[in-house]
Amino acid sequence: MRLICVVLLYIAASVSANAEDLSAVADLREGDMKKLVFHATPQPVSEQSFFLPDESGHTLDKYAGKYVLLNFWATWCAPCRHEMPMLSELQAEFGGDHFKVATIATGRNPIAGMRAFFEEIGVDNLPLYRDPKQKVARDMAVLGLPITVILDPKGREIARLRGDADWSGDDARAIISALTQPAG
Repeated sequence: MRLICVVLLYIAASVSANAEDLSAVADLREGDMKKLVFHATPQPVSEQSFFLPDESGHTLDKYAGKYVLLNFWATWCAPCRHEMPMLSELQAEFGGDHFKVATIATGRNPIAGMRAFFEEIGVDNLPLYRDPKQKVARDMAVLGLPITVILDPKGREIARLRGDADWSGDDARAIISALTQPAG
């Protein structure tokens, strides 16, 4: 019985510490990042498939173990065109074992149009994922574009930003850095 109590206290302390950590990260929000809303409780994400250019299907659980900045966009979206190069810069700077920028074009976005979009804006390091029937977007309550969510290493949504944002600023980099630096 004593062991069970110790384990429960340890779990409670871990959950509490995680909430405090996100609170500290949330305190870093300045400028456009003030629109980034951290959830009090992590939210589940869609289990629906999205598609690669070769039409193979994947789900968000493929990113387990790392933080993911997940951006929903479309080729016709002017604010998406503005912020996508900044997301590319975040991937170039922080992408690796602990962090990934993933982009999902939702709705009717032909692969050729997506490739042309990325080529026109000089982005070559972000994935060409598609959600043609908006199943992932619908499951995750994506209303309007762009929408960016941050997933924790357990695959849960911990924050959301509606609309476009300046992802190139020091405040955005501070948030990503704080999330991805190893604990300890």
